[in-house]
This record gives sequence, C-alpha cells and structure tokens, in this order.
Amino acid sequence: MKRECNSSGQAIGFPVDNWQECSRPPQTDMLGRYCRLSPLNIDKHAESLYQAYAHDSYDQNWTYLSYGPFSDLVCFRDWLQDCCTGQDPFFYVIIDNNNDSVIGLASYLRIEPVVGVIEVGHIHFSPLLQGTPMSTEAMFLMMQRVFDELGYRRYEWKCDSLNEKSNKAAKRLGFTFEGIFRQATLYKGRNRDTAWYSILDNEWPRLKQAFISWLNPSNFDSEGLQRKSLGDKLT
Repeated sequence: MKRECNSSGQAIGFPVDNWQECSRPPQTDMLGRYCRLSPLNIDKHAESLYQAYAHDSYDQNWTYLSYGPFSDLVCFRDWLQDCCTGQDPFFYVIIDNNNDSVIGLASYLRIEPVVGVIEVGHIHFSPLLQGTPMSTEAMFLMMQRVFDELGYRRYEWKCDSLNEKSNKAAKRLGFTFEGIFRQATLYKGRNRDTAWYSILDNEWPRLKQAFISWLNPSNFDSEGLQRKSLGDKLT
C-alpha cells in the first residue's frame, strides 16, 4: 500500500474512506456445517458445558486461563453468572450439530466499534472439541461474523507467550504474530508476557477461501482425517 504524507512530507497513515462505526456482535446464532455458536444461556448450557470440561481429567486446559478449574457445577454456574453474561466480553457456546451437546466456549472482547477493532478470547475447548473440524469451523464462523457481517477492520488474538497450543493455533488459523508485551498482566499469582496476533480486513478474503476449502467434506477421508492441512490451503 502506498505511503501517505502530509503537506510537510511527514509520513501519515493511509486514509480510510467512508468509514462508518461497526455494530456490536448480535445475540444470534452462527451456523456451520459441523457446529454452531449460540449466545451463552446459563440455564440451557451450563451443565452440558461443565460435563464436557470434565473430560479434561487433569484440568490441564485451565492452566492458561485466569479462572478455574471449578470444584462443582454450582461454582461453575456462579462464575458464568458473574463473569460471562455481559456485553464485553460477549460469550458464545459451541454446540456439536450431531448431538446438540455443548462442547466449548469463546467470546468477543475489547470490542471497539468506533475504530473497528475486536478481539477473540476466553477460548476454552473441551477435549470433545479439540482437534476436530468443529474447532476450526467455530473460529471461522466468528471471523466471518466480524469481517463479513459487522465490517471490523482488525481481529485480535492474545495469549500467554508460554501457551504453546494457543500460539500454534493462532498461526495455523492465519493470524500474524506482532510481538510480546512483557509483564503485561498477572494471573493466578504469576506473571504473563502476552503474545499479540491479528488478522486485518484486507487479509480476510484469502483466509476465508482457505477456510471454506479446508472445511469442505471432500477434504476429509472416511476416517475423518484431513487430506490437506489448512496451511496447505493458505499457500
């Protein structure tokens, strides 16, 4: 993109013509082939979600989250009620289309409609969701809403720099690594250096086509194994 300069020759950002403030994420479902995302409803979803997380018998999936694990369903429901029912972060559950079971949680957060920036976070996939086409499709559906439906300019992913799975997932999904914010926060009594990633609106069309191609049933064999990786689709 051509660099812009002011009348004094100083470099300035390129113009954003006809910009209009984005809408906030709506309280509606996102429908996919393998899964769907629905706004969190504690009465409908809490017990099934708690049972899905119980498949993580060593509670390893809670390591890099600032909350949990929870000793029982009551404590889990209390946390959902206290922390997951607002508009920012705005939480969705991930539901398996095959059996309607709730198998994961994710949210939009740090939502800035005025400038078109939004983050995905609080991603917690149960073992029933991890490593399946549903996990990729869930992230694709959230991206598709952000860029195609709501018109945001920037989509962010942040994680503990030591969280190897989250860093690897961000790169696999097409996010660009931007750097480490050292000692960015504290959680569970320990330091967190935060890794930042992003996708921009002008990068989305190419990523979208890669996701659509990867998620096509023809990309999976009779055992459900991928024929080509998402990385192959992006190259």
